[in-house]
Amino acid sequence: MTEKPLILVTNDDGISAPGLRTLISVMNSIGEVVVVAPDSPQSGMGHAITLDSTLYAERVYMDDGPQIEYSCSGTPADCVKLAIRELLDRKPDLCVSGINHGSNSSINVIYSGTMSAAIEAGIEGIPAIGFSLLDYKWHAHFDASKKYVKTITKQVLKNSLPNGIVLNVNIPNISEEHVKGVKICRQAKANWVEEFDKRKTPQGKDYYWLSGKFVNLDDGKDTDEWALEQGYVSVVPIQFDLTAHQFIKNLNTWNLND
Repeated sequence: MTEKPLILVTNDDGISAPGLRTLISVMNSIGEVVVVAPDSPQSGMGHAITLDSTLYAERVYMDDGPQIEYSCSGTPADCVKLAIRELLDRKPDLCVSGINHGSNSSINVIYSGTMSAAIEAGIEGIPAIGFSLLDYKWHAHFDASKKYVKTITKQVLKNSLPNGIVLNVNIPNISEEHVKGVKICRQAKANWVEEFDKRKTPQGKDYYWLSGKFVNLDDGKDTDEWALEQGYVSVVPIQFDLTAHQFIKNLNTWNLND
């Protein structure tokens, strides 16, 4: 009898997030599931890791599923590191992160704790996928996500991924019957135009709230932003080698040794 794949599940919205609970339920139909997730929301943490304080991981029992679960005091990247080095008895066959409450398309991938957890697994040579639903509400409806999460996960287990590549999957916030399918995309060129709302405490000290708007600067029809706007699930293969290989030849013409 073939051994079930060991699947590590994590997220950045916290151990009790409905998106994580949905992801766990789907993964339970595919393999043996171990969950290591933050004990509180860690959105926007990027690839932060804990260096100057203690880490805790506590066994928890959130529902009646067969999965083993740990609540971790650290960041999403911490969760993956701790799972691999301390909590699991063998290397996972797959790591899935999410389902994030909100978009991780385009430039959002840089800031995302969801995707950083997947990338951390990829660094360790584990095939990894980050899943996100374009709905920031805590009680978002994840039913339309289940079909695509399951299909993409099974395809990654079947075909694997090259070393250094992880998948960034974003799902539009529409009903399942209106999702047109899956598009393989590139990351759109976009950014956040940020503003700070400056206020004062009763003691007269300045403080700030970050706000802003997302601006898509890319009119290509092969991007994740275009696919999502058209009602498709976007799948972007991303890499954690940030080298601008195309610029190395040019840079070598600079006189940097004087």
